[in-house]
Amino acid sequence: MHHVLILAGGSGTRLWPLSRQGEPKQLLELIGGMSLLRMAYERVAGLVPDSNILVCTGASYADTVAKLLPEIPHQNILGEPVGRDSLNAVAWSAGIVADRDPDGVMAVVTADHIIRPAADFRVALQHGFDLASADPTALVTFGVVPTEPNTGFGYLHRGGRLKSDSQAHTVLEFVEKPALEMARKYLDSGEYWWNSGMFVWRASTFLDCLSQLKPQTRHQVDELVADPARIDEIYPQMEKVSVDIAVMEPASHGGCGVHVAAIPLSIEWYDVGSYESLAPHLRDDGEGNNVKGLTVTVDSAGNLLINNRPDAVLAVAGLHDMAVVTTDRATLVVPLSESQQVKALVAEVAARAGGRFA
Repeated sequence: MHHVLILAGGSGTRLWPLSRQGEPKQLLELIGGMSLLRMAYERVAGLVPDSNILVCTGASYADTVAKLLPEIPHQNILGEPVGRDSLNAVAWSAGIVADRDPDGVMAVVTADHIIRPAADFRVALQHGFDLASADPTALVTFGVVPTEPNTGFGYLHRGGRLKSDSQAHTVLEFVEKPALEMARKYLDSGEYWWNSGMFVWRASTFLDCLSQLKPQTRHQVDELVADPARIDEIYPQMEKVSVDIAVMEPASHGGCGVHVAAIPLSIEWYDVGSYESLAPHLRDDGEGNNVKGLTVTVDSAGNLLINNRPDAVLAVAGLHDMAVVTTDRATLVVPLSESQQVKALVAEVAARAGGRFA
């Protein structure tokens, strides 16, 4: 059978003060009254039964996830007691899938992106299921066809087409986020795709790789699956590392007797990781500002204005190219071009004003 894991961990501190401790960005109803998590679910709903959809999130968010996704069985919402990067969320989920369905093929998708059109994504995901089902030695990933030399994404260096699949390519290497000059070279070469961080594979194949590359993690996963009540004891001890570094990069070099294949995604793909990237997806007020909530402007344009206080108005005059975000606990003012600094600012807020504001 086919299964889907939606990764919904992380805190999204670059969208503070909207997202904060206990309210990560993927759970906020930011765009058209819908959360990024709900969007992720609706992109895969129908491809597999709801009973085969898992969501891995922070344990403190599990109840909120259950309310946002009432279609998902409660036992399929996996709450991490602490964040231990992507490998452990994926490995734990793969262990559960393999225990329920030894021949199961699972997709791993993210809950912090906007993907359009959803129909094209679903076609690509089904392609991934078909490829992984036909070839047990394949770890399938998805490469987003780049439209600019973006330095905020990792890249896939693709090789030739697979003999068994004319649309898929081999992956020669995974590349970390590059400097601008190198990103331009990648784009000009036509040999690189953005690394989507989404995958399809047989759960048993992934776990076999884990046994070879990270045997301690595999042992801990087996213990978790056998005795879920021990999660608070076992999970914090697991090595904190990404699935790309731990498995996908070594596998692309033949590290565990499998091969990595990439399927192209010719879609609009937005990582909503900062206010600058969020702005284009919010309502235009007709004066050149992207807004949410009750706002009033005079002689202002190019701004992102978010008022999360229903009992107040956000008013600005003579302001350009800024992000102004106000909530019941905090107000943020930052140039849109500098919105990546918000993560560092949150640490200062916690240190100077107290953790309850962070």
